[in-house]
Amino acid sequence: MKNKKYNFVIDVDGVMTTGQFIYSEKGKVYKIFGPHDSDGLKMIKNKVNIVFITADKRGFPITKKRIVDDMGYPLHLVTEQERYNYIKEKFGFENTIFMGDGIFDAPILKECKFGIAPKNARKEAIEAADFVTPSRGAEGAVCDACIEIKRRFLENEKL
Repeated sequence: MKNKKYNFVIDVDGVMTTGQFIYSEKGKVYKIFGPHDSDGLKMIKNKVNIVFITADKRGFPITKKRIVDDMGYPLHLVTEQERYNYIKEKFGFENTIFMGDGIFDAPILKECKFGIAPKNARKEAIEAADFVTPSRGAEGAVCDACIEIKRRFLENEKL
């Protein structure tokens, strides 16, 4: 993965999911993931280092099941407040494409090489992003992002 030119760091909740947490008396039991995002990621996975982050400690087992176990991507638990420094130190901003939807994501979206926000992101994230997807989180936003990454950064590379 070190030989891949770009890092694509994706916030899970609100991007891969609807952002809703479904609770019962047993606590957080479900998250809604969309069907199209995995297809988009498959288009670029051989050319881009794809990493997921989440700040959702209580929902981590649900996220891990989908992202790590089912899809096979790395997932890191990083609080919203630590996110900026985590990405800066682990990847650097120069070749990092970031996709986020929250108020804490806005500074990262501004700083990274290319910032992407889903259509239904917070206003601050949308204003800071270089690209806003036509689809909402969990409704193909990551697939839209992958198509745009391929068009802008990988067009001349064989996928």
